[in-house]
Amino acid sequence: MAATTVEPYIQIRRQLHQIPEPGFAEFKTQQFILSYLSRLPSRRLQIQTWRTGILAKIPGQNPRRCIGYRTDMDGLPITEQSTYNFRSRHDGYMHACGHDMHMAIALGILTHFVNHPIDDDLVFIFQPAEEGPGGALPMLQSEEFRAWKPDLIFALHIAPEYPVGTIATRPGILFANTSELFIDLTGTAGHAALPHRANDMVIAASQLAIQLQSIVSRNIDPLDSVVLTIGKMEIGTKQNVIAGTGRLEGTIRTLSAESMQKVKSRIEAIVRGIELGFECRASIDWGANYCQVKNDEKLTRQFMEWINTRTEYRLVECREAMTGEDFGYFLTEIPGFMFWLGADTPFGLHHPQIEPDEGAIPVAIDTMTRYIRSLSMTT
Repeated sequence: MAATTVEPYIQIRRQLHQIPEPGFAEFKTQQFILSYLSRLPSRRLQIQTWRTGILAKIPGQNPRRCIGYRTDMDGLPITEQSTYNFRSRHDGYMHACGHDMHMAIALGILTHFVNHPIDDDLVFIFQPAEEGPGGALPMLQSEEFRAWKPDLIFALHIAPEYPVGTIATRPGILFANTSELFIDLTGTAGHAALPHRANDMVIAASQLAIQLQSIVSRNIDPLDSVVLTIGKMEIGTKQNVIAGTGRLEGTIRTLSAESMQKVKSRIEAIVRGIELGFECRASIDWGANYCQVKNDEKLTRQFMEWINTRTEYRLVECREAMTGEDFGYFLTEIPGFMFWLGADTPFGLHHPQIEPDEGAIPVAIDTMTRYIRSLSMTT
């Protein structure tokens, strides 16, 4: 891709970086994208909105199928600590997972095909709420998506650990099944000097947190991959007050649906035991649940071979990751794949100092425009 055509998408990325918004509240982001699309040749572009998401279709010249490309849109509740001069203007929110780059890349690919159409239909899916509560499943089920449902679908995610110019993926499972976890405990508050008249949720919550860690070590096959993390506990108000309530928040990640169900069953059993042992009440909320991202074996192998033989980019066949991505819901119905895009930054995803290398943007636009065109030339 010529340097003169790259700069607009870097600027788009920087503009989007300044307006991160939570899931299903991407109002400014949606308007920004709609405004951009409105300036493209309208005769080759059809647009639908779904909640804060967008579907943009480019009719093919002699369509045999529809090829889909998906990007996510939302930001994270993180206070930015980057060195950018285009930092977030929304206090407490940041594009710390690369969705600003993902959208700029999608617009670059879309613009190319508006100006250089192919035989097949194309549909670009701007999906809200990937970070939560999950936009992929309801979007997949929507009338708007069903009307333009693609026959193949692709997506990417930036990868801080890989250099720019690297494409990393694998056939089969790429990302894990995930579930949020929220547990509320209710006992009896009281004076610290009179513990026998209260029911202390500090002790109950502490025991619960410890017991939950036994699930992976004692109930899961050591050769399986499962993560159970309690990342937050809220208990108590003052040093001389016995806490009457407590809340634990965490996440579960597994590489199989069966392991996810087993972990949840054990959590329920342990929580029932805490209720009996500490004479308290407990409730569990599983929050947002994402299924695994399972790449289509044949398509992914073909893509990997194409990268190796038709491009100058470096291909890595990576391992599975315990990260979660609701793109997996699209793959339950539509053949396709997701890949990691090298973005070369020392700070990981969701870090307040992450600064992905913008050189990844032209790599992705070039890769996907050439690959999609090659698909349209084959049966």
